[in-house]
Amino acid sequence: MRERLYLRSPRSVAAARQFTRDTLRAWGVDERRDDMLLCVSELATNALRYGVPRGRGYLLRLFGFEDATVRVEVHDSGPGFSRITGQPHGHGLALVGALSDDWGALARSPGKVVWCEFRPEAAVRQSGV
Repeated sequence: MRERLYLRSPRSVAAARQFTRDTLRAWGVDERRDDMLLCVSELATNALRYGVPRGRGYLLRLFGFEDATVRVEVHDSGPGFSRITGQPHGHGLALVGALSDDWGALARSPGKVVWCEFRPEAAVRQSGV
């Protein structure tokens, strides 16, 4: 698991993407890397727009599992959970849903965690997803 905290800044999205790129490279993950990077961008942007109050930041956490599944989590401390469970404001979460194998949101105090997972293509074909 690797994680990094980002301040509330538009520049943090590019930094989060680079951190993810570097982590995936270190883990030897090439498959679906572009999809993961796009989802990190979308989740980080949503955290900035809807979940990070002034003076706070968001946490990007990456998990690499033995079966080569990668989980991306973005933790924020602001309100906005209802935007995730209701109708999406834009197309970002629809994109995350289309590109990842699974995604969701969990309440935490304060704020929420929005996550998505990517399984290797061979595992996705075997499960029929």
